Amino acid sequence: MSRSDRIVIAAGGGALVLAIAAAWVLLAPVEGEVAGPLTAAGDGLSLATPGSVTPSPSAPLATTIVVDVQGAVAAPGVRELPAGSRVADAINAAGGYGTDADLVAAATAINLAQPLSDGEQIRVPRVGDAQVAADATPGPDGSAAGTQGGDGGLVNLNTATPEELEALPGIGPVTVQKIVAARQEQPFASLDDAVQRGVINRGQLEDIQGLATAG
Repeated sequence: MSRSDRIVIAAGGGALVLAIAAAWVLLAPVEGEVAGPLTAAGDGLSLATPGSVTPSPSAPLATTIVVDVQGAVAAPGVRELPAGSRVADAINAAGGYGTDADLVAAATAINLAQPLSDGEQIRVPRVGDAQVAADATPGPDGSAAGTQGGDGGLVNLNTATPEELEALPGIGPVTVQKIVAARQEQPFASLDDAVQRGVINRGQLEDIQGLATAG
C-alpha cells in the first residue's frame, strides 16, 4: 500500500469518527431532562410531565344568606343579605326598630355584632312581651301566674292579641295569622278544635297546654 493510500484511509476514518461524535451529541438527552410521553396539545405535540394531575375546580362559596327578621321591626319578613352579615345588618334590612320595640330588652337579648348564618331567625322584643311571658308562666300549683281576664291567666285563642299569641311557646307569626283568620270565621270551641281545623298541630298543642285555652 502506498503512502497516499494510507493518507486517504486515515482521513476517511477521522471523518467517520467525527460524524459519530456529532450524532451522539445531537441525540443524547440533556442532563436533568425527564423524558415522558407525548400528548396532543392543539395542533402540535407536547411532553406530558410524569405524575402531573389536573386540578379539579373547587366548589363555589355562597355569597348570600337568607334570614327571617321578626318582632318589633318596621318591616318583618325574610331578607337576603351578603354572606358575613351581622344581626345589625338584618335589623337594618327590615327597616330598623319599630315604634313598639322594647329597646332595653333588645339591648339585653340581642347581640348586634353577632355573625349571621343561613336560615337564622332574629326576633326583636316588643314592649309588653316580657309581661305577657310572665303572665303565661305556670305558677307553683301548675296554673298560670298572671291574670288574663276570666280564664285564670290563660291566653285565650279567641280573644288574645297577636302579640300575646306570638308570646306562646311554639307559636310563630305564621301560626298567629292562621289563628286570627280562623277565629274571625268561627271562634274555637277548644284547643282540640284548633287542631282539628288545621290551625295548630299536635306538637304546638303540647307546647301551649296549661298556658292557653279556647272556647
